Amino acid sequence: MTTSPIRDRRLFLQGLAAGSAAFALGATRLNAQTAPWFRVSLAQWSLHRAFFAKKLDAMEFPVIAKRDFGIEGVEFVNQFYKGKAEDTAVLDGLKKRCADNGVTPLLIMCDGEGFLGDADKAKRAQAVKNHHKWVNAAVALGCHSIRVNAYSTGSPEEQMERAAEGLASLTEYGTSKNINIIVENHGGLSSNGEWLAGVMKKVNNPRCGTLPDFGNFRLGEGKEYDRYKGVKEMMPFAKGVSAKSHDFDANGDETKTDYKRMLEIVKGAGYRGWIGIEYEGGKLSEPEGIVATRKLLEKVRTQLAGA
Repeated sequence: MTTSPIRDRRLFLQGLAAGSAAFALGATRLNAQTAPWFRVSLAQWSLHRAFFAKKLDAMEFPVIAKRDFGIEGVEFVNQFYKGKAEDTAVLDGLKKRCADNGVTPLLIMCDGEGFLGDADKAKRAQAVKNHHKWVNAAVALGCHSIRVNAYSTGSPEEQMERAAEGLASLTEYGTSKNINIIVENHGGLSSNGEWLAGVMKKVNNPRCGTLPDFGNFRLGEGKEYDRYKGVKEMMPFAKGVSAKSHDFDANGDETKTDYKRMLEIVKGAGYRGWIGIEYEGGKLSEPEGIVATRKLLEKVRTQLAGA
């Protein structure tokens, strides 16, 4: 059944209202906490359907994060700002919205700029150059990192060599701008925690790190890497953490990932920083999914506070 744009937007706003109300119920409990061992941020991808459908304005993302969800850290996605990486009006506008709402800009997730591990040396170099503008955009916004992909082809050894070369080159540029270059497990060999850790060791630059994602461990051909093993292998290099979520059971627990087990790994690695909500489910609306993920993160954070 198809819905009209007006009805579709009304359904989305109803979900947003429900999500905001649910957040309000837990606001007092959150405010009572002091110095939590991690803070909750919001990945813009959590609202990707609404942004792609133009139900929400990407320029208002920092406002939405704070106003509708009480979240004070944001992770931008470059797909919603195509052609705008060097647009000072857009960058200044986003930075001002962050500042006006007490929101911290954390990173930009970058896709569609070529393969940093491309088998073709010239294409690899071009991919590195293509990412420079997003490093500059991260500087303008006040972010600490850009998230990139380490896709390549060839044998695992060849891919490691190529990915490390591309990352090392981009990290050299990022270092000159005080911006980190961080790699997410995003399919293929990058979802093999041991392989990605090997890439990090080969790059051997403190500005090059990882963004462990709880759910992106698809190796291809129907194969999956153990997500808990993968996150543990990536955590020594982590400069951010992505709390992927899809569906929840009656107790509010994520059905694919044991959040308590995963956050024990994160905390055990000594990580103290932001953990970003990245909801990708379909049963709950995007706003409801964001709220459900936040509640789960807060619940487990409290459970592990003294651990």
